[in-house]
Amino acid sequence: MKTRCEWCGTDPLYAAYHDDEWGVPVHDDRRLFELLTLEGAQAGLSWLTILRKRENYRKAFYAFDPARVATCTEEDVARLLADAGIVRNRLKIESAIKNARGVLAVQEEYGSLDTYLWRYVDGIPEQNAWRSMSELPARTELSDAMSKDLKKRGFNFVGSTICYAFMQAVGMVNDHTVDCFRHKEIRDLATPR
Repeated sequence: MKTRCEWCGTDPLYAAYHDDEWGVPVHDDRRLFELLTLEGAQAGLSWLTILRKRENYRKAFYAFDPARVATCTEEDVARLLADAGIVRNRLKIESAIKNARGVLAVQEEYGSLDTYLWRYVDGIPEQNAWRSMSELPARTELSDAMSKDLKKRGFNFVGSTICYAFMQAVGMVNDHTVDCFRHKEIRDLATPR
């Protein structure tokens, strides 16, 4: 029996996400946009709820192609509000569209969303050594800085707590607890770019 971070529980979908994705460094702009969108959608909900809706999000938001999402109109918002497969919250839907436009601006300025985001950790994942979930922070100075800059750029649903959860998800920080079988595996993926 593998020891996992206690947050993922026993749900097979949650365990698969923990084992295969959480904390693995992501450098693909679409995947980064997807996870930023999903972390924002999760606000006030459980991550498992969002994981169960993930495939529907991919269909509804054009496989998270920021150029395509950025062109969404009020008619698209109405369509998305009627889609039971996603979280039907107008502010969250509109923020995904607004954030797609922000992604395009960041890509124009930095060359990629990846370059922009990973500069917060100088391209190298931070390696933590938490012994229990109670030690994990909800936010850090880095997530504060990321949140502040994203907001300045017009992004929504990017508070510091959301940004830190995003940093965990995309491997900018290794927050697997040291007893988790993934801690060392994720640490070993952390090579400078």
